[in-house]
Amino acid sequence: MKFEVSGKFRIGMTWTKFKKVVEAHNEKFAIEKTYSLLGSNHKVKRNLIKIENIRRCK
Repeated sequence: MKFEVSGKFRIGMTWTKFKKVVEAHNEKFAIEKTYSLLGSNHKVKRNLIKIENIRRCK
């Protein structure tokens, strides 16, 4: 299943919005995948990522 995860993460003193489409079995794994991708691409720790919305895509 595909999920669209949106929210914001902090870089320096500013919050940046994001929207990612990830492939996962359920919502919990989609959230973990999003944390992993943002952490590896932007070097952001999990406590600086705020997930606001998650929905299933077709």
